Amino acid sequence: MVLASCALGPDFVAPAAPDVTGYVSEHRLPTTASAATPGGNAQGFAPGADLSGYWWTLFRSRQINAFVEEAIRNHPDVRAAQFALRAARENALSQQGSLFPQISATGSAEREQVSTTQSGQWPGQTSVYTLYGASVSVSYALDLWGGTRRQVEALQAQADYQAFTLEATYLSLTANVVTAAISDASLRDQIAATEEIIKAETDQLSRIQRQFDVGAVTKADVLSQESTLAQAKATLAPLQKQLAQQRNQLMAYLGRLPSQDRGEHVTLAELRLPGRLPASLPSSLVRQRPDIRQAEATLHKATATVGVGVADLLPQVTLSGSYGASGPERLFTPTTLVWDAASSVTQKLFDGGTLYHTKEADVATFEQDLSLYKSTVITAFQNVADSLRAIQYDAEALKADAAAEKATADSLAMSIEQFRTGAIPYATVITAQQNYLNARVTRIKAQATRFTDSAALFQSLGGGWWKRNDQTPDALPRANPGYFSGPDRNSQEAMR
Repeated sequence: MVLASCALGPDFVAPAAPDVTGYVSEHRLPTTASAATPGGNAQGFAPGADLSGYWWTLFRSRQINAFVEEAIRNHPDVRAAQFALRAARENALSQQGSLFPQISATGSAEREQVSTTQSGQWPGQTSVYTLYGASVSVSYALDLWGGTRRQVEALQAQADYQAFTLEATYLSLTANVVTAAISDASLRDQIAATEEIIKAETDQLSRIQRQFDVGAVTKADVLSQESTLAQAKATLAPLQKQLAQQRNQLMAYLGRLPSQDRGEHVTLAELRLPGRLPASLPSSLVRQRPDIRQAEATLHKATATVGVGVADLLPQVTLSGSYGASGPERLFTPTTLVWDAASSVTQKLFDGGTLYHTKEADVATFEQDLSLYKSTVITAFQNVADSLRAIQYDAEALKADAAAEKATADSLAMSIEQFRTGAIPYATVITAQQNYLNARVTRIKAQATRFTDSAALFQSLGGGWWKRNDQTPDALPRANPGYFSGPDRNSQEAMR
């Protein structure tokens, strides 16, 4: 009867993927614009292409690779996620023990002295003897309605949740490291450009001062150049502050303290922008995003918990028995053997509605988790669409910013030449200098944004965790490590 019984409550079925063929309204996104600057090459999209498990290597930077490897090796959040996964798996294995009979053994030895005066004899006599006892007891709660199996299922779903928490931690950390390294490189280039402009404007101030000394220009021209130089210098300190704080953030991602910064960094010029970007099919995204798989595992746990609540409403059957012996000398003889066998059925007749309302609360939790799952899917598709749009339009922005930088540089050179010939006032040169400084910094920011857009796309598509094994021995149960294999017990089958 036990073998033929079924678990009550709903069986979990993963929700179907949204019935759409793309992430944006266009059937196919065109190749992006290009610009004649590092990181300005055009990028195309490969619908249905799979992601690399080590997507950060596509930037062709040894330093970024080293940063990511160090972060994965050292960051305590990754190690904490490994142990959280192990704890969840141990809990699931622990609950599985409830499906088996519980057997216990008892042994005892007592030294006693009794007196005949206890039975009214006088004068009393005493006797001393040793009483031995040994028994084995068996208790088995029949899982007729599948309540225990649903509890095991819920804990296994919790283990799956922790497995994808590990993948989410891994994905977030690697994406943050890459983004921080690119931001660091961008700030360094902005500082270098600002320092270069400060030097040029300092030299220009010296020339204007010499011209003022010989009466070629007015004092107003000198003051205007001094003001422009001061404004340029004023932009340097905030950039240096941002760089220092960005370095501290990068060190934290690497698992280091700020004082352990060894100065390693990336330059934008050394990075390579991937020319071909994957665009996973929408039907695959729900199996690839760790946050969606977390929401799915939570929904699975809620489904199993409803089954537990239903089973608790029904009679509970327990079988028990014991076999042993008790006597003063030799045990396990016909005169010392004792045994018993029993069965019991328990059914609550009145509990004030406790079990019923507990089950109804579980049903409401299931409905809540289903809605949260759908919300997570919507957000995931939005993330991918946002990344695709960013790649598309930021390429246009870099093209325009690169053209603006060239135009302002040419305008500045022409203004300086015209001022030397007396064709224009010096205020025009000041304006041209400011325009060039702004255009150059803007171009550097746009250049870095194209790299971070690509990293954001890889992150929004799931990061390729299914191509790696991110779990260490810390994530596996000590006594039964082979029971769990892969990110979760069903992940590889689900991905297929």
